[in-house]
Amino acid sequence: MNRLEFFTPVRIARGHGRPVEEIDNVNEAMTFLRHWPKGRRGPVYQCALNCCAAALAGQMSAEEARKAFTGFARITRLLDDDIALPIRGEKMESAYTPRR
Repeated sequence: MNRLEFFTPVRIARGHGRPVEEIDNVNEAMTFLRHWPKGRRGPVYQCALNCCAAALAGQMSAEEARKAFTGFARITRLLDDDIALPIRGEKMESAYTPRR
């Protein structure tokens, strides 16, 4: 596994009827962030951008950058979280239970 790959992809949902996009690594997250509209770049965006840049420079792990990018996606309501990942000790079947 490449040191810049995410353990699990971040799923981005841009709207109803549009396909879900999977961001698999720091480079893809950085590309996504660079295309984000300038008028919508706030502190959460800047944090995600800084973390991705740090991961690219080897100063931070890909998973730390993933957490920051996931936070950005959640705040901007782009995070596709229809499927909940199991919490430690839960069975895998619970991963397919929709969140509400």
